[in-house]
Amino acid sequence: MDIAFSPSLPDNADTLVFAVGKDAFDALPLAAAATLAAGASAARFSGDAGASFESFVEEGGRVVRVLLVGIGAGAQADMERAGAALVAKLLVSGATHAAVTLPAGTSGESAAHLALGALLRSWRIDTYRTRQPEKAKPTLAAVTLVSDSAAAPWERLSAVAKGVAFTRELVSEPANILYPESFVERCRALESLGVKITVLDKATMTDLGMGALLGVAQGSVREPRLIAMEWDGTGGAQTRPLVFVGKGVTFDTGGISLKPGPGMEDMKWDMGGAGAVAGAMMALAGRKAKARVVGICGLVENMPDGNAQRPGDIVTSMSGQTIEVLNTDAEGRLVLCDAVTWAQKTYAPDTIIDLATLTGAIIVSLGHEYAGLFANDDGLADQLTAAGKASGEPLWRFPLSDAYNKLIDSPIADMKNIGPRYGGSITAAQFIKRFVDDGVKWAHLDIAGMVWADKPGATWDKGATGYGVRLLDRFVADQYEG
Repeated sequence: MDIAFSPSLPDNADTLVFAVGKDAFDALPLAAAATLAAGASAARFSGDAGASFESFVEEGGRVVRVLLVGIGAGAQADMERAGAALVAKLLVSGATHAAVTLPAGTSGESAAHLALGALLRSWRIDTYRTRQPEKAKPTLAAVTLVSDSAAAPWERLSAVAKGVAFTRELVSEPANILYPESFVERCRALESLGVKITVLDKATMTDLGMGALLGVAQGSVREPRLIAMEWDGTGGAQTRPLVFVGKGVTFDTGGISLKPGPGMEDMKWDMGGAGAVAGAMMALAGRKAKARVVGICGLVENMPDGNAQRPGDIVTSMSGQTIEVLNTDAEGRLVLCDAVTWAQKTYAPDTIIDLATLTGAIIVSLGHEYAGLFANDDGLADQLTAAGKASGEPLWRFPLSDAYNKLIDSPIADMKNIGPRYGGSITAAQFIKRFVDDGVKWAHLDIAGMVWADKPGATWDKGATGYGVRLLDRFVADQYEG
């Protein structure tokens, strides 16, 4: 869908959209304004953010569709909800070009956020549909907003939207299409934006001693990969990069500790952390962020063949620490620990943030409203919490302590990969923390409940949400470019 901005109302729009604030829809620039206002009032439309009212009126000698969308108090989140609402209403309605009139005095930044909501909500994956009813096919091809000051903020926000779309694409693809090698190939597109790509294959990771990551991968015919995507928008001024690390289990059967069959198809999105990292790197490079950031993804497939690792196996991680693998379905932390070790040895970062669809326990705790946040530094935790709130991708912090840490001690190795039944998200985070070097600020985001939605949300339809891209982009903007 094309997004455009114009200083005046385009003549070729077949739908007129009016963004209206709370209880402010009684001054529409239409001949039928009074009738529309009465109809909206009768339908209990009052301009709440994301609410809408649709009608048809005669205007300029022709009958046109008119849509009122509420922007509430006009905050950025309200504008995004309004943009999403207009697309949700019009995408398959038969409308082809919507022209959006904004309240007088609306800033370019606010206009751009309404456009962002519209673009995010328009994303859908129809790649594998060969038959579809005509009424289910998208018709809305263009949205034009009447604004002459949105160009600069839109350049930034549209880059973020592309990053979110990239993440949604990666998360949505089935595992026979997206696997470690093909994930890497899709990320090659970032090179055209100035991102430096480094890829480690199985042989290289074997030489490096990544026994934890390789142990997860050994049951699959799909070879593992580790990809590093580096963006430097500082011209070398930022000597130590910020590092993101993403869990990229492109399909997770649970291995020998096999998951139940019903719902296993959802495990194509167990690479949601890696998808978020890749999308964030696309967003940062696309808007030419003034920061040096490296995104690292450990990519494996977890399968239960005759060569798969067994419960009770002991593996040696790249750090030299040994791990008793009690449950092969607690595999994400095994991937992350070697990726974190390699990141520290290669880039010497002072801050690492990892993202992973790590535990079902976090969904039990938080549902699908927040991602879990764990950190060894209060300042970093506060910064990420603020970025989450500002971006609409919220986080809730959980504790870490020696009491939880001792729960993963093993009687025959340095640690085991699972703790007791309770506190599962916390013991998983404690596991990763054991691989973080002294002096390195670290945060772990358990996003298992956030990467996929069973119902439409504020700016997404059912399916992949793209969670994590806007959060990471906002964190970089606030802490490295402010």
